[in-house]
Amino acid sequence: MPEKRTVVVTGASRGIGRSICLSLASPDTQIYFNYFSPGNPEAEEAAAAETEKLVADLGSSAVSMSVDVADAKDVEAFFEKIVDETGRVDILVNNAGITKDGLLVRMKENDWNMVLNINLKGAFTCTRLAAKIMMKQRCGRIVNIASVVGVTGNPGQANYSASKAGLIGLTKTAAKELAARNVTVNAVAPGFIETDMTAALSEKARKAMLDQVPMRRGGQPEDVAAAVKFLASDDAAYITGQVIHVNGGMYM
Repeated sequence: MPEKRTVVVTGASRGIGRSICLSLASPDTQIYFNYFSPGNPEAEEAAAAETEKLVADLGSSAVSMSVDVADAKDVEAFFEKIVDETGRVDILVNNAGITKDGLLVRMKENDWNMVLNINLKGAFTCTRLAAKIMMKQRCGRIVNIASVVGVTGNPGQANYSASKAGLIGLTKTAAKELAARNVTVNAVAPGFIETDMTAALSEKARKAMLDQVPMRRGGQPEDVAAAVKFLASDDAAYITGQVIHVNGGMYM
């Protein structure tokens, strides 16, 4: 890795993405991250500013942009800015994701498309752009944030489960294609993590999820970030194509 690393994290205004930014923050790191919420742009902009401040408090610096990862042209402009300013991309973390839950037979086509476009197509676009840069550098780390339901499935989450299962397949294929250029590609699959997304669950749904966790508690965003930090480090230089499950034993 160079003396000054360029890190890109998608979906990092809050939650797991923010924790990942903080875990990778250091004086020798420049972080770029995106946020996107057309329904409430002011709130997301404020949350992104808070992430920037927290990163700065750790001696690093962060630049945030409103970028729709489902829009390839938007993503291309994001990466062009990064390369223009730093000349490289050393670490990419594909974290951006949404849910639009519903039973399969009742699921609207738009809800299917939206989840797949953001969770899977967005990661594909970012990975393709970052991979071209990393291949020229002959080094790089890509970490995809998958999910336990991408392996187990989950009633009411056909779209989300499919997007995360696809992300695992993308991880393994990209790992095989990029290994010869010293670029590793791995995934972290969280289970029940205490975030804004899980806070919106009903008490009944929350209890049902926690009953599946042998440790009988939810994880924290920092638990996921710790796994990402390891996979992005020099200590993980010989690990690629793997899925690390961070779920308190929910899936073994």
